[in-house]
Amino acid sequence: MKKRKKQRGKKILRGILTFLILVLILYLLQRLLMPKYMDDVTEGGMVQEYYDEKKDHDVIFIGDCELYENISPAVLWEEYGINSYIRGSAQQLIWQSYYLLEETLSYEKPDVVVFNVLAMEFNEPQQEAYNRMTLDGMRWSGSKIGCILASMREDEDFIEYVFPLLRYHSRWSQLTEDDFRYFWEKEKVTYNGYYMRVDVRPAENVPEGRVLSDYTFGDNAYKYLDKMTKLCEESGVELVLVKAPSLHPYWYEEWDEQIRNYAEEHQLKYYNFLDVTEQIGLDYSTDTYDAGLHLNLSGAEKLSHYFGRILSEECGVESRRGEEPLEADWEVKLSEYHSEIERQLQEIERSGQ
Repeated sequence: MKKRKKQRGKKILRGILTFLILVLILYLLQRLLMPKYMDDVTEGGMVQEYYDEKKDHDVIFIGDCELYENISPAVLWEEYGINSYIRGSAQQLIWQSYYLLEETLSYEKPDVVVFNVLAMEFNEPQQEAYNRMTLDGMRWSGSKIGCILASMREDEDFIEYVFPLLRYHSRWSQLTEDDFRYFWEKEKVTYNGYYMRVDVRPAENVPEGRVLSDYTFGDNAYKYLDKMTKLCEESGVELVLVKAPSLHPYWYEEWDEQIRNYAEEHQLKYYNFLDVTEQIGLDYSTDTYDAGLHLNLSGAEKLSHYFGRILSEECGVESRRGEEPLEADWEVKLSEYHSEIERQLQEIERSGQ
């Protein structure tokens, strides 16, 4: 009898060990096969960088490339003592912005949240590739589950977000050296969420917007803007709406009027930076790296200087210069920021651009 119990115990133990080994193998395969977003499409690595940050920001930016390529938190700190972070991702849809904000407010309570309103043009889920660049980087929480359910297209499966190996199992033929190099740990691709580009490509022959059959933002987009407004109100956080000074995609007057009306109705501040490009000092022959879609470093620093004054004087965000260890943290970050500027300039010089 004792012998049978001992044998049964050994079988159970072997079964448990076999199961754990299988889980470990699947986990390692999943880490290997998931895109690393380092040297190619680095935007997919942005969302997860936030979790390594100290959660003590005065301003949180939520939105798409019109924020993470156009605002420099380094300038906001250097010139105004504002500690900020951009929770951005490529084609970040408004429901994704909402759930990222919900998650962020579970970690910290900033004074101001800034949302870029271009995302209002989308009322339904778009491309899975862009969904992945936001969702795969989020930590598991109720916010991530809600974000997945709101973002999935009809041809996507929730289980593939729970177990990404099911989605990426066929990536074997696409593996590169980076998949092994960044197997355990990735390098940072942003500077407090800012994606830096120092190169220049002037904006020339920018097309006018095409005529739309309906300029009204969709009900789903408004639903999540309402949820964002309510969440900030309940959390005691000021929500500020902005439209970045990007020339493309086109921003219609009809869209702008709807946002102005919404801001007035809900007593929110709204700043359309397309209306004040001269005051900002923007020159689209030198301040963009992709013909007006996004600002380069020069343009982002000009916009940050302009918006920093607004955050300080009109939104009441106070300077935190002199605080330790915040000063020490920013000393390191600024050193990395300026080193990256020099690295990119040297690379451009070597390439003869």
